[in-house]
Amino acid sequence: MGDRGGAGGSRRRRTGSRPSSQGGGGPTVAEEEVRDVGAGGDAPAPTPAPDKGEDGDSDVGSGHWDLRCHRLQDSLFSSDSGFSNYRGILNWCVVMLILSNARLFLENLIKYGILVDPIQVVSLFLKDPYSWPALCLVIVANVFAVAAFQVEKRLAVGALTEQAGLLLHVVNLATILCFPAAVALLLESITPVGSVLALMVYTILFLKLFSYRDVNLWCRERKAKAKAKSASAGKKANGGAAPRTVSYPDNLTYRDLYYFLFAPTLCYELNFPRSPRIRKRFLLRRLLEMLFLTQLQVGLIQQWMVPTIQNSMKPFKDMDYSRIVERLLKLAVPNHLIWLIFFYWFFHSCMNAVAELMQFGDREFYRDWWNSESVTYFWQNWNIPVHKWCLRWARAGMSLVGVRFRVVPGTHPTAPSLHRHFYKPMLRRGSSKWVARMGVFFASAFFHEYLVSIPLHMFRLWAFTGMMAQIPLAWIVSRFFQGNYGNAAVWLTLIIGQPVAVLMYVHDYYVLNYEAPVVGA
Repeated sequence: MGDRGGAGGSRRRRTGSRPSSQGGGGPTVAEEEVRDVGAGGDAPAPTPAPDKGEDGDSDVGSGHWDLRCHRLQDSLFSSDSGFSNYRGILNWCVVMLILSNARLFLENLIKYGILVDPIQVVSLFLKDPYSWPALCLVIVANVFAVAAFQVEKRLAVGALTEQAGLLLHVVNLATILCFPAAVALLLESITPVGSVLALMVYTILFLKLFSYRDVNLWCRERKAKAKAKSASAGKKANGGAAPRTVSYPDNLTYRDLYYFLFAPTLCYELNFPRSPRIRKRFLLRRLLEMLFLTQLQVGLIQQWMVPTIQNSMKPFKDMDYSRIVERLLKLAVPNHLIWLIFFYWFFHSCMNAVAELMQFGDREFYRDWWNSESVTYFWQNWNIPVHKWCLRWARAGMSLVGVRFRVVPGTHPTAPSLHRHFYKPMLRRGSSKWVARMGVFFASAFFHEYLVSIPLHMFRLWAFTGMMAQIPLAWIVSRFFQGNYGNAAVWLTLIIGQPVAVLMYVHDYYVLNYEAPVVGA
């Protein structure tokens, strides 16, 4: 009887499952049949998982599990769900951003009309069409590059002592920073924009020649220590099939110097990585991007930023704080958009175009700073040429005070490993991480203020203060914000911090150059 009952239960279950696939009352019939079987003493009770019986048929409880539509699970927006595909929401944010900015741009056109005037940009560089002081400053910069080269040539042959060479380099580097600053302050025919460009060229030249002197000094020190073994080592190297490399002092040529001065890097090496050929299509794309993005930046500044800044002067004058905050938030959108365009234009389009023309192989000009979850990570990854120079500069500063570094076997003597970052040399002298970080931000703050205050002929230290404020800000973000919250905090400082500095400088420049003459009159 038990066997027949079990078989009968299986037959009833199968016959009850057929109507369920056809709709109607199938599921109800199946559930009733399962309950009837479960009520008898011969059939086993339903179990959570459908097991097989001795006759190969499914357990009587499998009908219930086949028809179940619920299971234990979390909502997609819950962190425990493990869901991470928010591509549609990202696209929605992009669409909303485009629509909101399109409305703002249309409102700007209706209110101010078309303000874009490419011809007017020329006046930002020239006051007198027959006087080009900024260009003359750039040309004169060659004198300082040649002076550093001649000092290195004489140091290589022993015509100068290391102490005399160090003194000449210090004087040359100090003049590189002071000479253009004096011209920009004393010469009335130079414009603020022209001053900024000239000072940027001299700042880059300062960093490059500092590295140039440092690497050549390192090569001289190693050559003096390995003088006894240089002959045998040279024979072994020349006998192999290794690619041709330049060694010290064969690198001291004008060709090598000017290749370094025009290369998109601040760190000197005797043998740069080189690309095999110039990719014409890649170069053409970068040049078209440079042309288009330059026009776009000029148009956005004239059409969007200038009217907003002009309308911000009255709230500052009246000290209307609510209006000041409103102007700040209104300026934040175009300012940040122009900053992002500038980043792509300079670090991707311009530097890749120069690198392609010079067949410069190292194209790591930036890293994924947009994923920064801390302020420190942002500053380490958004400007890789400067970051690499800081590493090399830290090593150079320590070498001048007698600290020597162990060369890792297998590395080239002119390419120090980047794992020797800024903190290790400072720690070897007993400095703390906090002091090392202060040194980096202090140097960065100096150059930011140098590039802003001198062209504007006023010293307000807003840029210097903003850079030094990154130190406590970095601590706050790393201490209280983690993950996505830290990334949002970094973005917030970038979006809000820059417009604050812009408004401060514009307000002070307006008061100094427009209101002061009226009061004096």
